[in-house]
Amino acid sequence: MAMPPADPWPLGINTYCLRFQKWSDRQLIDWCVGQKLDAIFLQDSLDKGALDPAHWSEVRRWVGDAKLHIETGGGAILPKTQEAYAPTVATLRKNIERAKAVGSPIVRALLASDRRGMPPGPVEMHMETTIRILREVKSQVQDAGVKIAIENHKELQAWETRQVIETAGKDFVGSYLDTGNPVFVFEDPMTTVEELAPLAVTFHLRDSVVYEVPEGVAVQWVPLGEGTPDFKKIVARARELMQPNVYIYCKPITARPPVVLPLTSTGKDGQEWWELFPRARAKDMSRFLALAKKGRPYERAMVVEDVPGRPEAYTEALKFQQVEHMERSLAYCRKELGLGVRWRS
Repeated sequence: MAMPPADPWPLGINTYCLRFQKWSDRQLIDWCVGQKLDAIFLQDSLDKGALDPAHWSEVRRWVGDAKLHIETGGGAILPKTQEAYAPTVATLRKNIERAKAVGSPIVRALLASDRRGMPPGPVEMHMETTIRILREVKSQVQDAGVKIAIENHKELQAWETRQVIETAGKDFVGSYLDTGNPVFVFEDPMTTVEELAPLAVTFHLRDSVVYEVPEGVAVQWVPLGEGTPDFKKIVARARELMQPNVYIYCKPITARPPVVLPLTSTGKDGQEWWELFPRARAKDMSRFLALAKKGRPYERAMVVEDVPGRPEAYTEALKFQQVEHMERSLAYCRKELGLGVRWRS
């Protein structure tokens, strides 16, 4: 039987959660050091040298000096057209090179932003295309000594993500386990953990409120510990199922409005949500609806970002809120979930 993750579990942050700050990679690393974190997940870097191999060497040196574990990667790998196939593979290969250069043991990837963002055709076809792309870069991944980490995003349910990973090959592909995306695909995050934790190579904590509305179910991301799921149970279950040496990351992406999953009506485009997930399992849906029955709307104040032509004062409010939400979430991780090593000394 595999050993569970280390106790206490090393804790880091996902830098996408601080994107409003527009910090360089060095500034993000320094912030993590100031917070006495154990790791940094450098996601969607805004650094002007992000694509420069010379900068990759700098990042490796900086995190080494700071004694931080680092992980990174890229974005979607499902091409929207046949013409985009070769460029997509080339980008993935570049992300593999970058991950190796900065010292990351994994390369983040995902299929698409969400189910509606996938190309035309059945989801099974898109899963097969993804598997073919993964196998195409297998030798490069193994030569680099890394693993591809497929994030469960808003396009597949957890059992479908697991199928992609297992079919492509668990020897070079694993799960980037995210607890915030499941609610957008009718899934209780605990279901996601139980499906993907045994395959996880990185673990990202994001919280949501989930509650019933007349049209169906509304979901919204909130600071960690302030949503509907029970994260003490989620982390405990993940600890039972995960392999050792998996790092855990605080990933509160907030400032977004509630999204209604129109289970009893059509969406804005006239399409019923059910049509997007024809293979959804009844047991998973029942568990998700039970979670929604327990939830309620978020009652604390939150600045929301999707307002056209926002003034400078609004931008500054978002920047302040983003750091404050991260600090609140980190405090929850430490005090309530018992995560992190360095801050204890």
